[in-house]
Amino acid sequence: MAWEIARPSRASALHGVDMAGFRIHGDGPAQLRAIPHPAVTVVVEFGDRCFDVRDSEGRSHSGSLALGLGSSPSPVRVEAIECVQVRLSPTTASAILGFPHAELSGKLVGLEDIWGRDALRLRERLHESRSWPERFARVDTMLSARLREDHRVDPEIAWAWHQITLSRGRLRVEHLAARVGWSRQRLWSRFTAQIGLTPKRAAMLVRFDHAVHRLVLGHPPAQVAADSGYADQSHLYRDVRDFTGTPLTSATGEPWLAVDDRAWPSSTKR
Repeated sequence: MAWEIARPSRASALHGVDMAGFRIHGDGPAQLRAIPHPAVTVVVEFGDRCFDVRDSEGRSHSGSLALGLGSSPSPVRVEAIECVQVRLSPTTASAILGFPHAELSGKLVGLEDIWGRDALRLRERLHESRSWPERFARVDTMLSARLREDHRVDPEIAWAWHQITLSRGRLRVEHLAARVGWSRQRLWSRFTAQIGLTPKRAAMLVRFDHAVHRLVLGHPPAQVAADSGYADQSHLYRDVRDFTGTPLTSATGEPWLAVDDRAWPSSTKR
């Protein structure tokens, strides 16, 4: 398949928002996987919609959609797609999507079900746009217009998420709870309700994301396992299979991971 990838020339005006543009086409349908990533993903489609994604319950979705933090890959059947993909920090997602992020955890939801006619109007405007910079600007304007301060996560939860990402998933829940002055149970409960994953599972996802991108770049598995805080290579292999549904040798060739250094360069600098 041929992949055209575009990046904005400047960062979004909103904190915790990153965007990339995709135009994918080929001679026939291709089976891909959307690999779990430590961000809420919003896809705004504006082409012929020759693709579909299956959720964890086997239901098929096509068109613009939102995907919450998850623990398993989503099969994607692609013939052709044109879209702007947005990655939202889970500390920002609720304020932009307009409802608790936990309700989206591990699920695929049509963007029209979340934004109503705004989603349709945005799709039409992207379709009419003549360039990627114009499309990125339109998406950024929509995200800014929908931002609701009253849906932001607790400052303690935002801090805990930041520490998890900063440590690349190597902090223990007890340490985080002690730093914010909460009990382990309270942090576990509030974090899960607002982020959509338990603190432990969120840390596992962040650690996996860091490790798998190093593997894609060709780093030796033994070194990646040691540097990423895994007990041994077997532990790393289990996590890769858990999150990708394939063994390590296959996972490192997954197209969505292989293009990350072009689509999301800031997140693949290891």
